[in-house]
Amino acid sequence: MTNKIPRIVVVGSINLDLVVKSSRLPRIGETIHGTSFQKIPGGKGANQAVAAARLGADVTMIGRVGDDDFGAMLRQSLQEQSVNIDRVMSTSSTVSGIALIGVADDGANTITIIAGANGCLTPADVEANSNLIGTADALIVQLETPLPTVLHAVKLARHRGILTILDPAPAPDKHSSPWIEELFPSVDVVSPNQSEAELLTGVAVTDIDSARSAAKLIKQMGTRHVVMKLGELGALVCQADQSMEVISAPKVKVVDTTAAGDAFTAALTVALVEGKGFIDATRFACAAGSLACTRFGAQPAMPSRFEVDREMKLEQSDDR
Repeated sequence: MTNKIPRIVVVGSINLDLVVKSSRLPRIGETIHGTSFQKIPGGKGANQAVAAARLGADVTMIGRVGDDDFGAMLRQSLQEQSVNIDRVMSTSSTVSGIALIGVADDGANTITIIAGANGCLTPADVEANSNLIGTADALIVQLETPLPTVLHAVKLARHRGILTILDPAPAPDKHSSPWIEELFPSVDVVSPNQSEAELLTGVAVTDIDSARSAAKLIKQMGTRHVVMKLGELGALVCQADQSMEVISAPKVKVVDTTAAGDAFTAALTVALVEGKGFIDATRFACAAGSLACTRFGAQPAMPSRFEVDREMKLEQSDDR
């Protein structure tokens, strides 16, 4: 393992999360009373950038915000979290990305995203930063920005021999996504959660056996490795040699699961760049994802390196 500082580039979404808390999530057609409202910086790309920075990585974000007040707020927030924003562009006459999030008292959530400026991120934007990507240790992408842009980024990184991590959210339905055949073979690691794995494969992931079945199908789409996030069950690692192992997650009191997957993806990337094997890297990622569940919000919930390392030591000693 190396002591180098990971250099990570994130190409992805930058949103402002408009978060409503309530005792439970409303049913379809139902109106309920909320208990609080907050504006919190989010977006899967920005969340993962912040998470990686808090874990000690040197992170540059490539993305777009609008030329509105939200855009200025989002740029400032990323900068305050030690994320390099030199490649975050403002888009004229366009609103910044927004996520409407409902969070129940038990931590369950629903999320609706409005792309805004995220939808204006182009392959040309990525190409303009090809030298930056080519000198990185890893590239993280998601699916909240246009597919041609994501494809261009991962292909560029693959051509340069850069580790590529795809968090396939929001996941497309397997029957309407022929482009998967082009995207997945250019990605080293695909890391879906249970619902995303189901949308990608048609397999309802409800337990370890069904997770194994879904992981095999995702692997057949061309990616080298699959690391599936299974919530309180932990994570399933399916490596290039077809070997599979389940990694348990620390038991925590869940407050909000909104960005737990983003903490996981960032931590997995940081650990892999640092030289950890897939099993140890996934243990590290499970610790980061679990800690993110103990706090409210997206970016404010991202744990520090000290916190994750401490959690890992507690897990190893079972001293709780």
